[in-house]
Amino acid sequence: MLQVRHSDSRGKANHGWLDSKHSFSFGHYHDPEHVGFGPLLVINEDQVQGGQGFGTHGHRDMEIISYVLSGALEHKDSMGTGSVLHYGDVQRMSAGTGVRHSEYNGDRSQQVHFLQIWIQPNELGIPPSYEEKHFTPEHKKGKLALIASNDGRNGSVLIHQKASIYASIMDEGDHLKHTLDEDRLGYVHVIRGAVTVNGVHLKQGDALKISDETLVTLEQAEEAELLLFDLPKQ
Repeated sequence: MLQVRHSDSRGKANHGWLDSKHSFSFGHYHDPEHVGFGPLLVINEDQVQGGQGFGTHGHRDMEIISYVLSGALEHKDSMGTGSVLHYGDVQRMSAGTGVRHSEYNGDRSQQVHFLQIWIQPNELGIPPSYEEKHFTPEHKKGKLALIASNDGRNGSVLIHQKASIYASIMDEGDHLKHTLDEDRLGYVHVIRGAVTVNGVHLKQGDALKISDETLVTLEQAEEAELLLFDLPKQ
């Protein structure tokens, strides 16, 4: 079964300093057709104006992944972690028993553009933790590069869920395949460009929910960058 999530049908929130698009129900936006997919609960595409950001706020029992597309994202948290993330950086914060953090655009000259991803963990009440890794464009070109997994294999960040996230940069002529076990879900989110997934043409911001399928095929790319989620059914 394939279900397209078109970019222009996503939830929208524009607060002046923040322009956000929600692939799933979030905040004041609720769509009963899009309330998570397996343990994947949130994909927000956020653009934050220079000198602005999310003030200190709390989370618990959530795996929060940030995938930076452009600009500089400044992170500070109650664990004492502080960093500035750029394109290619992937940040994972396991909220566990509770953590407070802030996210700012410290560069007044340009926006910061990033994906904020929330995945429900399969372990509750763990100690909060933080990790970040950098993945170059070369690492992702023409292949599915593992960026997050439940065991941190192949240099990926570790998430507390039996899920895997792959990133790819694809050009015309690239043809990729990913096998899904029978008890798994697939979800493809197109960051930029265009690509055909299982025969469905997707453009920037579009996504495809994949269930009861054992193979994901990606082809006919047009300067595409994408994320592929391999998820357990719940």
